[in-house]
Order: sequence, then C-alpha cells, then structure tokens
Amino acid sequence: MRAERRSILAASAAALLLLLAACGSPGSGGGQAEPTSSGATGVATCDPVKGDALVVLDDDKGLQNADNVIPALNAAAVKGDTAIIPLLDSVSKALDTDKLIALNKAVDVDRRTSTEVAQEFVDKEGLAAQDAGAGAGKTVKIGAANFSENATLGAIYADVLKSAGYTTSVQTIGNRETYLPALESGDLTLVPEYAATLAEFLNTGANGKDATPVASGDVDKTVAALTSLGKDVGLTFGAVSPAQDKNAFAVTTAFADKHKVKSLSDLAKVCGNLVLAGPPECETRPFCQPGLEDKYGLTFADLKTYDFGLIGDAVRHGEAAIGLVLSSDGTLGS
Repeated sequence: MRAERRSILAASAAALLLLLAACGSPGSGGGQAEPTSSGATGVATCDPVKGDALVVLDDDKGLQNADNVIPALNAAAVKGDTAIIPLLDSVSKALDTDKLIALNKAVDVDRRTSTEVAQEFVDKEGLAAQDAGAGAGKTVKIGAANFSENATLGAIYADVLKSAGYTTSVQTIGNRETYLPALESGDLTLVPEYAATLAEFLNTGANGKDATPVASGDVDKTVAALTSLGKDVGLTFGAVSPAQDKNAFAVTTAFADKHKVKSLSDLAKVCGNLVLAGPPECETRPFCQPGLEDKYGLTFADLKTYDFGLIGDAVRHGEAAIGLVLSSDGTLGS
C-alpha cells in the first residue's frame, strides 16, 4: 500500500520520487539461490534473467490497494463553481498508468521540468478549456507533495484551469501531514491525491490507528469510502483516474518472454524458488513477500534487500528474478 511504501522510502532515506526513489548498497538478503530442478510447489525454479527493460506483472488478485490518482478539493472553496471539477475530470480521463510513467520518465530520467512536461501533456491531450472564461475572476491555490510526480500533476491541473481563465498557483508543500490540514482549512483549493492512501489516512485519523481498513484493490469501493470520509472533513473529489501509483512487482521483459508470464498468477503456475528483491520491510509487510506467498502461492529461495530505488537495477542485473517497484516509476519507460 502506498502509505507503507512511503514509509519505506523514508526509512531508506530515498528521496523518491518519485519517488518513488533512493540510493544505497545491497542489504543482507543473502546470496544467489542454489539452482534446483523444481520449486517447493513442484513447478520449475526460474532463475533471474538479465535485461535492460522491466515489465510489471499484473496483480490480478488485488494484493495491492487501488492507489489511483484523484483530485481532492476543499468543498467550500469550490461550492457553486460548475466548471472546476469537469475540467479536472478531463485530466483524470486523459491519464493512465502508461502516461504517468512517461511523465515521470520525462522529469526523473530525462531531467526536464514538471512545468514544461505538464504544458506539453496538456497540449498533446487537447485538455485546454473550450470556454476560456469559465473561471474568470476565480483563484485556485494548488498544493503538491514534495515529489516530482505530484508536482507534475499539480502543474497539469494548473495549466488546464488557467486555460479556462482561473488564476492559479502551485505550491510544493511537503508530506500529507503538512498539506492536508491546509486543504481542509481552505488555505489550499486543490491537491493531486491517491485514492487508497488518502482513504486510509483519513480513516485512521477519524477512527484510530487500528481502524479496520477501508481501502482495497477495488477502486470503486475505495473511492466510495474516500468520498464518505472526505465529506466529514470538508473535502470533495473529482473523477478517479485509471492512472495508478502503487506498489507493483516487476521482472525483466526477457524473463517474462522466456516464461510466458503476464501476471503474478501466471508466475505462480510456472515458477518456484524465486529470488525476490525488496526493501528490508519486505519480509514482514503484507503487501510484499508474505502477500505474494499467501495470496498467490509463490515460493522464494531468497529475499535480497536493497534501498527502494536500487531494486529495479537489481532485477535488471540478474541479482533477483522479481522485485518490488512502483507502478508509475519513470524507469519503467526507459
């Protein structure tokens, strides 16, 4: 889950951004697994396969929560404004995970600015408002978390609203604990958010740290819970986007092609005794190794631990067959 992933990044001193990011040396997961003829479940042991490109395997059983991009707004600030949410909804409709990866690649890998990349996206997707005066005389203050993906999303929102005549500003503030009170108070009008993580943040805030989780892999149920919790603190939401930034598991495309796997269920059917790359928390966190074992029946000969931002390269270099990444990581588009 995204909240857990964020704590991993902090623990790894990984400045994401993402993120989604980091930099250190391999941990104490142990050496290469001894090759055997078959895995613990009777399927073949699948050794790591080196490759430059990674592919995310479909989480077809919903191990991870639905952390889809969604615009969060102060309800009082936009009351009576019939233009702002439809404009933001047009952004949600245009975005998907592949496009989010491309945006992150442009900023995090190609080293372009979020402002430049956002304007290019708005132009390419034809997101400029049809009514250039719909927001005339209205001011929108957009907050962004302190990682590049969120800053780029904030810049996209700003450009689309500006095309409708709104006066917009984007302020990079920090983490959710810092910007959410500003959104709830109305000091901010709008923030790009993530459905599952925000739902659980509001849930534990309202019901305590041991509250029954309301987020799941079902995006509709997650957004319904988010909408209810948000209403209680004065928030409203635009349409949820298909674009997701969540924990995901990747293999090299060479590995996927060799074993003909597209999903984690496919992998469990053909491979056992895998070498897994993950952060140190992976051994105990339900979204990582225990979840893969319990939900998919995958078996592992070894867990190698790394700072979060080094996991992808560990898989590329053949140090592990599969690794925990972020679904919108810009290096997936390299």
